[in-house]
Amino acid sequence: MAKDEAKASDYSKGLLKSEELYKYILETSVYPREPEPLKELRNITHNHPRAGMATAPDAGQLMEMLLNLVNAKKTIEVGVFTGYSLLLTALTLPEDGKVIAIDVNRDSYEIGLPVIKKAGVEHKIDFRESEALPALDELLNDKGNEGGFDFAFVDADKVNYSNYHERLMRLIKVGGIIVYDNTLWGGSVAEPESDTPEWRREVKNATLELNKKLSADQRVQISHAALGDGITICRRLY
Repeated sequence: MAKDEAKASDYSKGLLKSEELYKYILETSVYPREPEPLKELRNITHNHPRAGMATAPDAGQLMEMLLNLVNAKKTIEVGVFTGYSLLLTALTLPEDGKVIAIDVNRDSYEIGLPVIKKAGVEHKIDFRESEALPALDELLNDKGNEGGFDFAFVDADKVNYSNYHERLMRLIKVGGIIVYDNTLWGGSVAEPESDTPEWRREVKNATLELNKKLSADQRVQISHAALGDGITICRRLY
């Protein structure tokens, strides 16, 4: 098999200043352990005009470890795109595991669906074409869902992350984990406002508010990591 080399577009998913260092991490520690279905879906997504929306493979590798650490069986994914992180989750869950996947656009999910089917994990996925807030509220309408999930991954509209957090804190069990993607927003969170293009400012400001909120939230233990475009890992304490 030919060596899986990092493509130039892969670097856009990382905040490391050295492309060579990021390439080293991917080619040494990430790609050699990446399951073939994920590799196939990553390569398919590479040709998508919005490929940068996909989960960074090094962040995905950490997600896999977190799913295993909490022995995840029931999970939630808010924002699916072509399904890289969704496929990763389905591959990691036990045979009777389930991931509720929420996205407003089924078309993007359909791009990855053939790979998901070929991997034999479609039965673990409950895809719901919907905006996230009503879908999460629907889950909360069933009191049996409160504290009933082990893990959640959020990679959707950034301005609603704070709203998602309050709902997910009710759905995730004590000891469970919520992971938020894009919490450094291209590094703009540390830039002066004048250096941030107008089109990025709304999400930048929402991300700044989210990061303050999570830092002050004593209900969770957090780790803010510079993987991909920044991820924040929250472990529910009570």
